[in-house]
Amino acid sequence: MKVTGSHLIAKALRAEGVQKIFALAGDHTLPVMDLMARQGFEFIDTRHEQGAVHAAEGYARSSGKVGCVLVTSGPGATNIVTGLTDALLDSIPLVCITGQVGSK
Repeated sequence: MKVTGSHLIAKALRAEGVQKIFALAGDHTLPVMDLMARQGFEFIDTRHEQGAVHAAEGYARSSGKVGCVLVTSGPGATNIVTGLTDALLDSIPLVCITGQVGSK
């Protein structure tokens, strides 16, 4: 079996106990979302990146688990900055993953 970046991301998140991922689907995130959905991860569609990061932060605060976000590249990554900063300042465990355009 060919091991891809999606496999490595799923393995790392599983090792950290991540089960729920607040996500916004996009061209560059669909391969990892597809693989992870088949492995039993639960995706919560937030419709906006900023909503995803704040929802993940609230989830982490209330559950004591790691909050996880998966968003698209470019503006998607930019839209999570406020939530990342808030989580950093409040010591909230948060993992944010952004898609990226492939390169050879």
